[in-house]
Amino acid sequence: MKQQRESKSAPRTPSNTAREGFGSQRPSRRVVEGHTRPCEECGDVKWDMDVSRGEITCGSCGLVVEENVPDPGAEWTNRDQGEDRSRVGRPMTYTLADKGLNTTIDVRDLNTGSASRHGMSSQARREWRRRRVIDERSKTRKSRERNLVKANQFIRDRSGLPQPLQEEAARLYRMLSTAGFVTGRSIAGVTAACTYLVARQEELPRQIPDISKAFDITEKDLSRLIRQVSRRLNLHKITGPNEYFDKFISDLSLSPNIRAPLEELWSMIQPHEEVWQGKKPMGVAAALIYKTSNQIGSPRTQSEVCTVANVSEVTLRGLLRLIDGLIEKIKAREALE
Repeated sequence: MKQQRESKSAPRTPSNTAREGFGSQRPSRRVVEGHTRPCEECGDVKWDMDVSRGEITCGSCGLVVEENVPDPGAEWTNRDQGEDRSRVGRPMTYTLADKGLNTTIDVRDLNTGSASRHGMSSQARREWRRRRVIDERSKTRKSRERNLVKANQFIRDRSGLPQPLQEEAARLYRMLSTAGFVTGRSIAGVTAACTYLVARQEELPRQIPDISKAFDITEKDLSRLIRQVSRRLNLHKITGPNEYFDKFISDLSLSPNIRAPLEELWSMIQPHEEVWQGKKPMGVAAALIYKTSNQIGSPRTQSEVCTVANVSEVTLRGLLRLIDGLIEKIKAREALE
């Protein structure tokens, strides 16, 4: 008993006393979450975390013990290229009347399956459906909001443009609506004109007959609105026949080998603007493709080419005469030189 008391009253060994394998002092313990044990290579507890690389390494020997570590920091995002770095919400979009900033009651959460999973009774579902209707009506109380809702719906459903170009078309329509240009004009017509102009600016081939059919307006009204909107927004651009080459080649199921001689023929015609400017670019493209397809031994009939280009056979034959006459003049000039 006496020995036990003496052993209990004996002073404890200090924590910094030398230990075998660690030198005169114990190493400093720099640990990270989930890594508190010593390193398997050197026995040190000195962990470093590289947030940019997502790695946890030993500070003494450099051993990588974990990869692809999630960043515990805040997910700061900059959606509008401004100073505000928001962590919530989707980016703003012009394809929605409220730019996607308002909250909505999703109808999918109120159907039978989702509502039952949320523990909602049938009476609660009816009440929330009524609240959803009231919420939607309150957001489109003004005529301008209703106008934008309809126009954006046209652009999303009928334009056939990629998402970035839909955003641009919706932005142009919003500018026209703010300036009062849409008042007294057809919503479908103005949205169709914006769709055509955006596609033309991005060299994406869209023909007036196709767009007028998609938006259910006449070609004459669409052409007039295109001229008015282009003057209003200063979006004048000459469409070249070469912008329709890929589309017509695909529609006619021609071989890609036609591309090189077609470009060569177009490079010969392009400097002579008096021949092709002022003509329908679809017609000029159709004439060049028709002529080139006959030269490479993969001919297409005039009817097939005219159906794809949406021009008459009379127009096609007239353009072919102009192109043939120009080529003869160029060859005669080269022979004299």
